[in-house]
Amino acid sequence: MPAAIAVRAAIPADVPQILLLIQDLAAYEELSHECLATAEALQLHLFGPKPVAEVLLAQVGGETAGFALFFTSFSTFLASPCLYLEDLFVRPDWRKHGVGRALLQGLAKVGAERQAGRIEWHVLTWNKLARDFYDRQGAGELEGFLVYRLDKSGMQMLAEAAD
Repeated sequence: MPAAIAVRAAIPADVPQILLLIQDLAAYEELSHECLATAEALQLHLFGPKPVAEVLLAQVGGETAGFALFFTSFSTFLASPCLYLEDLFVRPDWRKHGVGRALLQGLAKVGAERQAGRIEWHVLTWNKLARDFYDRQGAGELEGFLVYRLDKSGMQMLAEAAD
């Protein structure tokens, strides 16, 4: 039986560990070639003068087992802040030990404290492990929506077309 799982908000000293977790996630998703995260960028965007995201860390016996990175979004129909879960990742050795559930519960507590209208996230279609996990937590696939993305070069082209 593993030690108790502790979920806590990340602090600036956690940036190197957060970066390693992000790199582990990118490797798991076979997207390491797209992972451009740096400690400097994380420091700025998580803990700088205008933080845009937050991180919860799950630790077991002093070892970091996983993380959840999230930010505030807004629902116009609810007229309410919401939470968007960008990534939830549990290191392979800690899967099936309650770490993912503890992270999701920690995020639900943050949402409840902030009176968020909902928590949303995307899941890769091929990631059956994650989809099954979220189903077991009571989450469900949002029918009728497609994900669209405008990447950095697309944003630049669109912005320049406005000039």
